[in-house]
Amino acid sequence: MTATLKIIIPMAGWGTRMRPHTWSKPKPLVSVAGKTSFDHLMDMFKTLPNPEKTEYIFIIGPFLGEQIPVYVQKHYPHITAHYVVQEEMKGQSHALWLARHHLVGPTIMVFSDTLLETDFSFLSNEECDGVAWVKAVPDPRRFGVAEVKDGCISRLIEKPQTMENNLALVGCYYFKKGEDLVAAINEQMKRGIALKGEYFLADAINIMLDYGARMRTHSVEVWLDTGTIEATLETNKYMLEHGRDNSDEAAQRASITVIPPVFVHPSAKLKGSVVGPNVSIGAECEVSGCVLRNSILDDSAIVTDSVLDGSFVGRHARIKGRAANVNIGDNSSIQL
Repeated sequence: MTATLKIIIPMAGWGTRMRPHTWSKPKPLVSVAGKTSFDHLMDMFKTLPNPEKTEYIFIIGPFLGEQIPVYVQKHYPHITAHYVVQEEMKGQSHALWLARHHLVGPTIMVFSDTLLETDFSFLSNEECDGVAWVKAVPDPRRFGVAEVKDGCISRLIEKPQTMENNLALVGCYYFKKGEDLVAAINEQMKRGIALKGEYFLADAINIMLDYGARMRTHSVEVWLDTGTIEATLETNKYMLEHGRDNSDEAAQRASITVIPPVFVHPSAKLKGSVVGPNVSIGAECEVSGCVLRNSILDDSAIVTDSVLDGSFVGRHARIKGRAANVNIGDNSSIQL
């Protein structure tokens, strides 16, 4: 691969399944395992064959989307980034259509709440017109799946009724020519192939396949999701178990008991508490007289005299009280 690689990431959705945290920030900036979901997403691309020849296109929303360029400029000043605003939520294909002028040459498309363990270095020698990342699942009926014949994808199927096609689409695709994807989306829109007013990417890819595109699958073992509160807590647990744990460092603090795995930011202040397992505590948090399990505390949260399990606490939120399972957004305050 010698041409500039384009990585396009749609993130304009309302993030309703991550409420109340997405009332104040876009979904990619929600914390998990001590970093934002956006940071984990960017970590995926460390194996790109030519990172210096890569451009990022972020599809952002009209509400809170302006936080993304600010974050990128602060934390990723070295990358080449473009921003496209999706004013109306008309689906995945519509988002990509808005960025069509950037989609020239090799292109990766990944959804912002999809986190994979994969190695992109093989793309430098990829011969197919496209690649769809998949994971074999026991029951494919609630996923989109890839139907494969003779080693190539024959069709993408949304929520199949039968079990024989079990390769779930995980939300990451490679196209050797972004222009071919744009042409298929144009055809999709001309035909009006939409569901409830939204144009879905799978339909555009099926048009590409109908016109003879050769696409194959690439399997992954680890597929993580940050699209819901429950899934984000599960992703937090996995990441703490696989590299993000700093229990040894956290256990050096006086007057707390640590049950691994946990992540505690060095600037957090803790006393008289039991922390863990599967707890992430962000920068400048204050925790006193608490028992915390299976929970995320975003930056500057203050929790006092509480027992929290399976909880998600937003930035600058304050909690004081008894045992609870809570999900509160930024700058909230509750006394239980």
